[in-house]
Amino acid sequence: MPDQARVTSLEALEDFRAKLILYREKAGRVLDEVSDDVIRTRVWLESDRQTHFQNDIRRLTRELEQRQQELFSAELSGLLEASVVQRAAVQKARRAIQSAEGKLQVVRQWQRQFDQRVEVPARQVEKLRHNLSHDLGSAVNWLNEMTQTLAAYAELSLGSVTPPQTEGQAPSSNSPAKSDAAPAP
Repeated sequence: MPDQARVTSLEALEDFRAKLILYREKAGRVLDEVSDDVIRTRVWLESDRQTHFQNDIRRLTRELEQRQQELFSAELSGLLEASVVQRAAVQKARRAIQSAEGKLQVVRQWQRQFDQRVEVPARQVEKLRHNLSHDLGSAVNWLNEMTQTLAAYAELSLGSVTPPQTEGQAPSSNSPAKSDAAPAP
């Protein structure tokens, strides 16, 4: 029969089943980490980064106002060298505000696009999680049943290889004949 399996080691099946269980557990932990990273990234974008750059813009705006006040004071006092330094400080503060505003815009853009960009890979992660829990769970159960079935079959096969002899049954021709009678003199 071409559909017959040639199982030579039940231990190999049991070892494979154990490794499959370990793989399922490790892969499940990795998928949990991925899901946690997605949630952490969303929270980071929505609260941490947005708040950070908004606070940064407020701080830099106050700093710009202070630099402008210093420039105005330097111009009123008529100090040319001081006003050049103060103008550079005002320009530096304006560039810092523009940079922070640009970063805030990028964060807002990512907030709007986050679900669209993450939705497809997140669905794939959930499909893989389903496969790990459902399909590999079924495979582990099937391997367990198969190992038990093969072990029971092996016990039956070993028992039928050497059938027990009953009383009055002649010894087989392959084995030497034993005689209870004493040899003739």
